[in-house]
Amino acid sequence: MTTREKVLSALRKHKSFLVSTHVNPDPDALGSELSTAIFLRALGKEVHIVNEEPAPQRLAFLPRARWINGYARSRHPACDAAIILDCGELDRIGKVQKLISPGTPVINIDHHVTNDFFGDINLVEPKASSTAEVLYLLFKEAGHALTKDLAFNLYVGLMTDTGSFRFENTTARTHAICADLMRFNFSITDIYRKVYASIPYKDLKEFTKLISRFDVLYGGRVVCVELSRAILAKFSKQFDLRDTIFQFLRAMHGVDVFVIFTEDGAKKTRINLRSSSKFDVAKLASDFSGGGHKRASGCSIDKGMKAARNIFLGRIGKLLRA
Repeated sequence: MTTREKVLSALRKHKSFLVSTHVNPDPDALGSELSTAIFLRALGKEVHIVNEEPAPQRLAFLPRARWINGYARSRHPACDAAIILDCGELDRIGKVQKLISPGTPVINIDHHVTNDFFGDINLVEPKASSTAEVLYLLFKEAGHALTKDLAFNLYVGLMTDTGSFRFENTTARTHAICADLMRFNFSITDIYRKVYASIPYKDLKEFTKLISRFDVLYGGRVVCVELSRAILAKFSKQFDLRDTIFQFLRAMHGVDVFVIFTEDGAKKTRINLRSSSKFDVAKLASDFSGGGHKRASGCSIDKGMKAARNIFLGRIGKLLRA
């Protein structure tokens, strides 16, 4: 029995499911949750999507987004099985992990190369562009007829995780899948606008001030930006600040690594990474118990931002000199 067959067998066997994803979910994570829920409910299953936080307002346009509950407001129902999507480690779902009782089977569906296979069943396909792509292939194998809402959510996941089909994880299969999804005649222009071209004036004005303060290091091979809590407070919650920074900085020529340091409390710093070259940021992140993809990864260091920055940039320097 293949892994997909094992997943489908488990989905048919169990009657109720907890569906969750990583904290600070991106469109692929949320689109994957919603498409999974649509698929399961079509099979007559009971589904509860619970994340650490409710869906961000900027992604409220996703069909059935109202199905997504935040941990604090959910009624925490008992479920027969848990499906964790787009998540390399179980700890990444945050407080929702408390809802998974001992002995509850966990189905892990993901595309991150650093996934640690935490599930009882692990459908992990690193060659897929996105978790949405993994799910599309799963649904097709099940013989499930796509619906417009399901296709819409999968398309958003595919589009965003490929950087609007600009990144090297975009394949012929990715385009073929999108062609199939687009049969439902939703507006891809409208999707793009809602994801990338809906920046509030106030956020754009603050962004122009922030982006001029990036640091260039190691002879132009590394660019980094620091986001203190004071800086974060200047932006609205619906604005995807980190993604916008990366979109802007990745246009720079000759840079190997882009780094964003984010203050996450007095003694914790989150680090987001992007690469535009052969530099493997997943390997770099794994040195600090993080992970992701070769071109997009993240980790955290349990120190204040200044100390974390020095430690992390020192490690990058050693790798660049190796």
